[in-house]
Amino acid sequence: MKKALILINAYSVLPSYLNQANRLAQEFKKLGVEAEIRRNDLGLYIKDGSIAGYTGGYDFCVFLDKDKYTAAMLEAAGLRLFNRRSAVEICDDKMLTHLALAGKGIPMPDTVAGALCYTQDAALSDETVRKLENSLGYPMIIKQSYGSLGKGIYRVENRKELKNVYDGIKLAPHLFQRSIEESYGRDVRVIVVGRKCVAAMERRSDGDFRSNLELGGKGFPYKTDIKLNDICRRTAEILNLDYCGIDLLVGREGYLVCEVNSNAFFGGIEKVTGIDVAKIYAEYIYGEIY
Repeated sequence: MKKALILINAYSVLPSYLNQANRLAQEFKKLGVEAEIRRNDLGLYIKDGSIAGYTGGYDFCVFLDKDKYTAAMLEAAGLRLFNRRSAVEICDDKMLTHLALAGKGIPMPDTVAGALCYTQDAALSDETVRKLENSLGYPMIIKQSYGSLGKGIYRVENRKELKNVYDGIKLAPHLFQRSIEESYGRDVRVIVVGRKCVAAMERRSDGDFRSNLELGGKGFPYKTDIKLNDICRRTAEILNLDYCGIDLLVGREGYLVCEVNSNAFFGGIEKVTGIDVAKIYAEYIYGEIY
């Protein structure tokens, strides 16, 4: 019998996260594939200059973690990952995502990378503040480069708030971004599988500039158009993603790619749209492998 490894984070107990693995395992079973869900504590290590500890026996791995070290070791052992390590690593870092898409014709909000800081007592210089204000204006969005579910994202209205937020995140990788006010509390989440847009929903929040369902936002079915489909297809292709959720803001001049999540939860969008994303993804993987 064909066998799949579904690898999850060793510590996460979030129901929507565990649902992801269980739903995929159910769909693989229908295809005649035994799927083993395992925490990311496989015991992989480097011994005598080579990867050791991998027992093998799997035809492929659905990698639902963001651990680039484990991903690299599994690929070195010859296992095909969905998504590949390089794609997961780029999407996990919001600034790397924007850099990978830059110059490729993908519309995005104006973005400035935060300079690396290693000193707790360091302050944002007046020159840097002026450059940010001239480039992005207020309101301004500040994001930690790593984070999901809307965490580590801040909206500042003035110089004082900018400095206060910066002081709390300066030691972590971060970026500054123009706020798309037309899309306040609203965005569009599109699930892409194998370069095809398979489901979309509009997310809205009544009390937060972030529209994440996990933060109280509500989802509604959304009809995509040719332009949106093309942006999402090209984004997934550039980042070499088998599966992803792309979050787009809606500005005066159209859609803007805000973030790309290589392990986007599909439970919420399945409920909103009635589309069986797990089935589509499992069948895509099956077709790629067999």
